Amino acid sequence: MNSEWFTDFWRYRELLYFLAWRDVKVRYKQAALGASWAVIQPLLTMVIFTLFFGRLAGVPSDGIPYPLFSFCALVPWTYFSSTLSLAGNSLISNSSLITKVYFPRVLLPAATVLSGLVDFLMGAVFLALMMIYYRVKPGWSFFLVPLFLGGMVLLAFSVSMILAALNVRYRDVKYALPFLVQIWLFVTPIIYPVTFLPPKMKRFLAFNPMAGFLEGFRSSLLNSHHMDWRLVGISVVVTAFLLVTGAIYFRRTERSFADIV
Repeated sequence: MNSEWFTDFWRYRELLYFLAWRDVKVRYKQAALGASWAVIQPLLTMVIFTLFFGRLAGVPSDGIPYPLFSFCALVPWTYFSSTLSLAGNSLISNSSLITKVYFPRVLLPAATVLSGLVDFLMGAVFLALMMIYYRVKPGWSFFLVPLFLGGMVLLAFSVSMILAALNVRYRDVKYALPFLVQIWLFVTPIIYPVTFLPPKMKRFLAFNPMAGFLEGFRSSLLNSHHMDWRLVGISVVVTAFLLVTGAIYFRRTERSFADIV
């Protein structure tokens, strides 16, 4: 990464906003329920998780009502997973644009990352209503929520760059993405809290950068006292590594996108 990247983002910021808004409109243009899917998807998943894991399996939730516990994690996870799925195919789906017009190609996955925040905000509104219903009041840690959300956005952008660039050269990525997202769901503390895991498994959990950000997001929003700062710190380091690695790889391969896309 160098200053040229930041210059390109600033110079083409209007195009970035245009691409992001276009993604929002196209996503729900012919959907009967429109943008309400941003709430329906995590809501239905929360109901299933509550029935099978909260009640039948008896998975603990750190003293928080299980529906709120799981939904609080599903809102950012839905943003993250849908962003990876769409951004990973962003270069392929815009092949006609890439071959005809010059612009920084990184704007395509970046626009997907940005447009997904609209869905996140809609889910966050419903999450706030659930907190009111369960009478859960956030504490001073609420002010840390933007930091964890920012970490998730950077992580989504980092992984999206890598997947989008790989997908141009290796179309297998398109078919591997759903499997990757599904596996990532179960190795992220959404169904269960970090405190539920034995110490040995927590070590492996540290390799998942989404774990620290999501656990921090939920703990700070719901005023939980189980914040694992070590896990958050590892997530920051891993995300920084992925951001630099993804930027370098994307930069080196983008010149050939128009030839092989």
